[in-house]
Amino acid sequence: MKLVWSPEKASKAYIDTVKSCEIFKESSVAELISAMAAGWDAQMIVETWSRGGIMATSIGLAVASHVTRGRHICLVPDEDSRIEYIQAMEHAGMSPEVVVREPEEAMEGLMGIDFLVVDCRRNDFCRILRVAKLGHRGAVLICKNASSRVESDFRWRSVLDGKSRIVRSVFLPVGKGLDIAHVGATVSGGGKGGSEKNQSRWIRHFDRESGEEFVIRK
Repeated sequence: MKLVWSPEKASKAYIDTVKSCEIFKESSVAELISAMAAGWDAQMIVETWSRGGIMATSIGLAVASHVTRGRHICLVPDEDSRIEYIQAMEHAGMSPEVVVREPEEAMEGLMGIDFLVVDCRRNDFCRILRVAKLGHRGAVLICKNASSRVESDFRWRSVLDGKSRIVRSVFLPVGKGLDIAHVGATVSGGGKGGSEKNQSRWIRHFDRESGEEFVIRK
């Protein structure tokens, strides 16, 4: 199985997020991320958040989880962040699951993540991505506030340690920057020899002008 796009779910999440985020002056990031999570029918949506963060994206992810009937889990580093997050989400009529623990540790207990949103401003976001247990259908990974980092310091392939096949990645100048990667579904069977053969059939190409990274089959 693999992630399958649903334009109907994407449209519903987009519209519902627009309505839910009317109090925010800039909600374009929330609308886009919500539509992507719902459009890919994400069943395990995970995000990281810390005290003082913007709530629009979290609201958008909560909306998406309602559309897909999946789980929305937020990882916060401390109790103060948990209280602030819950109060803000309840004010917006949302009630997602919240885990109080350093994100890298919390990831150990989460399986089958198919939509993950992390903040590029956190120094540990690369380690979070490396320990994330992605779903067998594939996954969509998003680093928000990506314009705050130097582009040459980050490549999806190096962050994931080659354990997942990157179907496509792109940087979008939306909000403060979104770095997005689509990870392919897990291919079973074939043994070690078959796995090596499959890996050799893919080559990576990075387009410096568009900022997109492609994996092309030979």
